[in-house]
Amino acid sequence: MKSRSIIAGLAAVLAASVATAAQAEPVFNRIASFAVADNLPDGTDPKTPTSSEIIAATEDGNTLVYSDSPLKAIGFIDITDAKAPKAGGTVSFDGEPTSVTVVGGKALVAVNTRESFVKPSGLLAVVDIATKKIETTCDLGGQPDSIALNKDKTIAAIAIENERDEEVNDGAIPQMPAGDLVIVSLKDGAPDCATVKHVALTGLAEIAGDDPEPEFVSFNGNDEIALTLQENNHIVILDGKTGTVKTHFSAGTVDLEKIDTKKDGVIAFTGKKEGQKREPDAVKWLGEDRLVVANEGDWEGGSRGFTIFDKTGKVVYESGPSFEYAIASIGHYPDKRNSKGIEPEGLEAATFGEDNLFFVLSERASIVGVYKDTGAEPELLQLLPSGIGPEGAVAIPARNLLVTANETDLGEDGLARSHVMIYERAEGTAAYPQIRSADKDGLPVGFGALSGLAAATDEPGKLFAVSDSVYASDPAIFTIDATQKPALITEKLRITRDGAPAQKLDIEGLANDGEGGFWLASEGNTDKLYAHALLHVNKKGEIKQEIAIPAELRAGEIRYGFEGITTVGEGDDMVLWMAVQREWKDDEKGFVKLVSYKPSTEEWGAVRYPLEKAEQGWVGLSEITINGDYAYIVERDNLLGKDAKLKKLFRVALSELKPAKLGETLPTVKKEEVRDLIPDLKALNGYVVDKVEGFTIDAAGNGYVVTDNDGVDDSSGETLFFSIGPVNAM
Repeated sequence: MKSRSIIAGLAAVLAASVATAAQAEPVFNRIASFAVADNLPDGTDPKTPTSSEIIAATEDGNTLVYSDSPLKAIGFIDITDAKAPKAGGTVSFDGEPTSVTVVGGKALVAVNTRESFVKPSGLLAVVDIATKKIETTCDLGGQPDSIALNKDKTIAAIAIENERDEEVNDGAIPQMPAGDLVIVSLKDGAPDCATVKHVALTGLAEIAGDDPEPEFVSFNGNDEIALTLQENNHIVILDGKTGTVKTHFSAGTVDLEKIDTKKDGVIAFTGKKEGQKREPDAVKWLGEDRLVVANEGDWEGGSRGFTIFDKTGKVVYESGPSFEYAIASIGHYPDKRNSKGIEPEGLEAATFGEDNLFFVLSERASIVGVYKDTGAEPELLQLLPSGIGPEGAVAIPARNLLVTANETDLGEDGLARSHVMIYERAEGTAAYPQIRSADKDGLPVGFGALSGLAAATDEPGKLFAVSDSVYASDPAIFTIDATQKPALITEKLRITRDGAPAQKLDIEGLANDGEGGFWLASEGNTDKLYAHALLHVNKKGEIKQEIAIPAELRAGEIRYGFEGITTVGEGDDMVLWMAVQREWKDDEKGFVKLVSYKPSTEEWGAVRYPLEKAEQGWVGLSEITINGDYAYIVERDNLLGKDAKLKKLFRVALSELKPAKLGETLPTVKKEEVRDLIPDLKALNGYVVDKVEGFTIDAAGNGYVVTDNDGVDDSSGETLFFSIGPVNAM
């Protein structure tokens, strides 16, 4: 395992990304994203679930075709202008498309039409791309999964999975009927249904050999087919012309050390798993004699990486947890779903210029790893942010494009929709990540869910951040060097109580105490037994004081409490100010409290802050920081994508912050808009994220913003961290 070298290599790549354009190597950057829901037919409920799973491109590279299983359709996207993709319509089927490829002006679509798990069926449909008409279909005799074409597009291979019912016997196999492989000849782009050939695959795998479940197919330039049997943990190499099995071998197992195996709110690479079956999903050829497989480990779970084999089954390279480490170093590690790790699932391989590249898609981390095939140990070049659950990808080298299809659609929950994302390779610098962590003892310092920022008073670019209740078992304060590109998390300070990690906290804001320690604001949640509270920690992270909110406040509390904390004054004159996120029970609609607390006298007070009106969803506060004569406040709606309308920075003059006693009539402050943050959130050409949660101003007067990625839970995992420049100039 080469985890240390991979992390060091990634750090070198990220450091090199600040080189001048004249010196820079080509890099991929996202140039556009397309919400699949924008392709719904007219009159369809816009909340109808959609998904982009497997994706292909026309030969001219101007049209994308993707499978959409929930909609029982394939969709088209016009990328003639790749920076401005346009909806191209859909074609519906009496079944679920599972895969798609393109030959000439036709889309070949594998469609699952099964009646039940024990009565699988499917067809291969030919769709004319220009007219969007289904021209013909071929009976496949089973439930298809992946489809691939050979180099000259005269042969199609379709994996007939006949997948198992995961509700039967805990999903264990065998579960009949067995799957097989279909090979069909093409003439002028059209399949000849009379040539459909079923290739039996029984008796090959050591695991449930009588019930092969083919998952993914890929051709090399010699018309050889690589086929994965995921649940059988097996790989088969066949002659694509005759269907003869040339060789086959077990995908084998991996022993993993220094991995995170517990869903416990702590990112800790201290566990191990031995003898983990690779359970390969996608497979791609690297030349004619080697193949790379994505080890999803979806069934028994946890293999975490990818493997390069030669076609005899010899392991040429095993990634182990190195890809996972690189992902953790940029805040994308999915702790809440980590029994299976990052789950590499999809793959693409292509030659761009003189570089042979392959792309590994992590389903659970929502990241694409860009690797250079060196013939030996591959070189990790970049980590690209994707939508939620990248499933398929297509490279278009003639246009220097890479496209990913991201299957997860959370529209019914008011969250992100399924997206297709487009990246372009060009000389320049990598735009993502915008923040990463240093490694410690060869392992990354895991982070995520950054929810508040503060700045050192005497060192420009030195910032502090906290993570929220996603990591409730390991609350921490992170030190950030924002002078680096990307910004670098250099230290992690655990927040402790009586020597152990403090529990029942949801830290949403922090402020310097002037003595090397911090004041923290913890947001309460009665359902989880979290209290609304202020905490005072020393420079070692030890909680020295816990201050509960007074009864006058507690009487009106709801879950949405303190979302930021800041200080004004020094010594006995110091006053803490906290921003309450939403209206509490005693607030007039459209107004929230800015709450004050003076530690020297234990006096509480508050003022009223007027919220912007929400077109939909809700509006609240996410941060407060005092600098100079103003308190700067982040106000946002809880919407994302095209629905997001309000992500703004306002300021209130300190002269307005004259608190009344709790229980009295509170004065209403006047606010002034400083900056609309939505253009900043669009800068990386993804969808607008909802949680702008941290803002501070450093010792040089520059403003910094960070977004909360929810610990990659129902989120793409993207953490946006950027400077808005000198605040006083705004």
